[in-house]
Amino acid sequence: MNRQIVAGKMGRFVEKMNDLLLLRPDEEQILDHASIFLGKLVEEDDWLPESCTIPHPEHYQQYLLYRDPEERFSVVSFVWGPGQKTPVHDHTVWGLIGMLRGGEIEQRFDIMDGKVIPGDTHELKPGDVGRVSPTIGDVHQVANASQDEVSISVHIYGADIGRVSRHVYTEKGETKTFISGYTNTKLPDLY
Repeated sequence: MNRQIVAGKMGRFVEKMNDLLLLRPDEEQILDHASIFLGKLVEEDDWLPESCTIPHPEHYQQYLLYRDPEERFSVVSFVWGPGQKTPVHDHTVWGLIGMLRGGEIEQRFDIMDGKVIPGDTHELKPGDVGRVSPTIGDVHQVANASQDEVSISVHIYGADIGRVSRHVYTEKGETKTFISGYTNTKLPDLY
């Protein structure tokens, strides 16, 4: 279990999430309130440890920032090198994406009769918050909006997302199961 002491802006965010989840809200209430909390967290770019901002030249990085001891939620920074993107994938739990630096292009998808059907596309800019869940739409592809700069987003999920069995969807209609894990093996100091 994670007994990490978290202070500062991230600590206040974690406290608000704990307080919210103690009320046992439904998913819509979680998404509504947590969106506000995450929006406040990403409106200023002065709290994320440097160790959780390092890009990889070939693929995006997923750094664990906080894991709730009861695994009710996890917080992760995603670091996108120039032009990097995810495959089309799902989450199987609720999630929020808060844009901290740069920008991301999100392409939504529906899966119908084994086919991947493109939906809406939109860009997240610093301070913006996006939502995913099986209830409101859970399948998407995310790409760095820049071909020459690093972008960073902060995500919160309704589980320890690095341990959740999820799915990638191919253009050929194949579904592959994966567990993402995390780039870091040690939680950062967030004091």
